[in-house]
Amino acid sequence: MAKKKKKGSSKKSMSDEERIAYEEQKRFAEEEMKKKKEDVLTQYLKDKLAKEEKATNYNLHKLNHQWRTIMREAKSKELKKDIEIMSQTFERVIDRKDAVIKSLMVDIAEAEEQYAMALRSHIQNSDNLLELQKTRLDTLIREYYYELEIICEEFDLERKMLEEQHNMEMNDIADILFAMDQNYQERENEAMAEFQSLRDEIKNKNLEEKHALRINLESKVEELWIQFKQALQNYNDTNEERKVTFENLKIKDEKSAKEIEMQMKRLQNISENIASLRAKLSANAKESEEKNKLLREEREKMLRHFHELKAQMNKVREIERDKLTKITLESNAAIKEIKRQKEKGELILRLSEMCRKLETEEEKVLPFYASSLTKEEEEDVNAAVLEPPSEPMAKAMHEYASLENFWKRYNKVLLDKLALEKEKQSLGLENQQLRMLLKQYLDGISVNDEILSQVNPLFVVNNKSNLKLHVPVTDPRVRRPAPATVIEAAHAVKHIMF
Repeated sequence: MAKKKKKGSSKKSMSDEERIAYEEQKRFAEEEMKKKKEDVLTQYLKDKLAKEEKATNYNLHKLNHQWRTIMREAKSKELKKDIEIMSQTFERVIDRKDAVIKSLMVDIAEAEEQYAMALRSHIQNSDNLLELQKTRLDTLIREYYYELEIICEEFDLERKMLEEQHNMEMNDIADILFAMDQNYQERENEAMAEFQSLRDEIKNKNLEEKHALRINLESKVEELWIQFKQALQNYNDTNEERKVTFENLKIKDEKSAKEIEMQMKRLQNISENIASLRAKLSANAKESEEKNKLLREEREKMLRHFHELKAQMNKVREIERDKLTKITLESNAAIKEIKRQKEKGELILRLSEMCRKLETEEEKVLPFYASSLTKEEEEDVNAAVLEPPSEPMAKAMHEYASLENFWKRYNKVLLDKLALEKEKQSLGLENQQLRMLLKQYLDGISVNDEILSQVNPLFVVNNKSNLKLHVPVTDPRVRRPAPATVIEAAHAVKHIMF
């Protein structure tokens, strides 16, 4: 009591802040204790859950092991029963297969005999066809080479004619060029002769004029010389010293005057000659240019004509080459078409032999069905066939009138096929109904939980039964096995051989 009093007195002695801190501390301690308890509890539960899982796994393994042993025993019993059934069925199948093999061996022997006969006939027919084709091919080759020789001869003749014409034209052109060269040379020689004659005339005129001037000058010089001598005499008398110098200078002056005169004359003659030669040269140049222009035009015309002839000759060569290539391509195409027709004929013969073996005795004896038309109707049909067709479709049908027997046989086979398919459908429906009835009967006589839980189809009350006539056939006891496709050995061997 004293302690409690002390605690109460201590609380009373605490301040408000210390009291709040004390309460918070107390609350934290309670929360930690609670968390520890929860952790211990969760750890205990986890350990317990792990133990339970181990126990369940152990029990599951144990149950699976026992269940597997039970299932193995049941499965082994079922497998043993299935093996016995399969061994019995296998023995039956082997016996059936042995019988089938024996019958097939007999069929193979017969088929081999038929095959040998068909092979001999086929080889004979193919040899005949090959000989016929070889003869046709030889005739075509001979015709081709004959036409080729004719075309080559025509081409050689045309080529020779063109070459001769070309050579003649070239010779004519050469003669024309030679004549033109000769004419030009003659004209050039005539021009040169005229030029030389004009030159000589001008030279002679110049010499004559020079001679006349010389005579006049000499007479004048003599007169002046006399006067000069008189003056000289007077002058010599007056000035003899200067005379000597004057004579010397005079001699020099005469020499220089003569040289100047000679050079002037020479220059004048040269300039005149140059002018005349230039005039002649320009005239000759004009004439030669005109002649050269005419010659160039004629040469261009000849070249154009030559190129045109060459182009024509090349064009003719290209046309002949195109014809030759076309002939070769057509011959190759014809050979390929003949080979294709040959292969097609061989295929038709093989198919006819195969179809012949599959025919019945009735089809072999009576291949075409009897017509159901009356005599009057047949006469009308024959008259309509003999009439010339007017429409294109009728013309096309008229061309294939020879296939009438083939279409008869084809239509007969098609009708037989449709009748067999219809009969197959009816038999299939009847078979399905019988299998349904057999299943219901087997369900009625068998005893098991599934059958006893249903209505018995064999139970009859007041002339009423539980038999159902439209039950799907799913029971394996009455289900028919899938039909196996069997290929005849003779048919397979024939396909391998061909």
